[in-house]
Amino acid sequence: MLAGLGAMAMLSACGRARPLSLHGIDLSHHSGFGQDFRLLDPQGRERSLADFRGKPVLLFFGFTLCPDVCPTALTRAVQIRKLLGRDGDRLQVLFVTLDPERDTPQVLQTYTRAFDPDFLGLYASPQRIAETAKAFRVVYAKVPTGSTYTIDHSALSYVYDAGGTLRMALRHEQSAADCVHDIRQIL
Repeated sequence: MLAGLGAMAMLSACGRARPLSLHGIDLSHHSGFGQDFRLLDPQGRERSLADFRGKPVLLFFGFTLCPDVCPTALTRAVQIRKLLGRDGDRLQVLFVTLDPERDTPQVLQTYTRAFDPDFLGLYASPQRIAETAKAFRVVYAKVPTGSTYTIDHSALSYVYDAGGTLRMALRHEQSAADCVHDIRQIL
């Protein structure tokens, strides 16, 4: 009888993501949260998660004129890839602009490639960006600064496993080593 209950418990766990022991936030069981996106790459091709199947994906929302949060997040992504060793080549980093008015395709491409030639910037219309940000619960707002503006925004990095399932969010204050600890659990 006890053996039967143990087997039933094991079977009921099949198909569910195993619990993760993270420094970040486990999103494995948050259905409907940031499931997919349809955005454009710098060449104007529509991209979605399906384009990256077989690779874990690290997704970050920001803008190229960001003075500190965005360059810090992308520098950390470079460090994460290095610390992952050969597995780092599999990690696809995507940078979604929250400022499509200023972040043209060329600006995005130049910006992301300055960090790593494999990083990919994504953009869309302001409305599509707003819809995508909302799906990920990204908070952002234009803030006037003199004759221009900046954008205040949340600073989580989202990580999908190679099968396209959103698994975690990395906190901005996490070290690259703590991020690697988390990401290794889904490789």
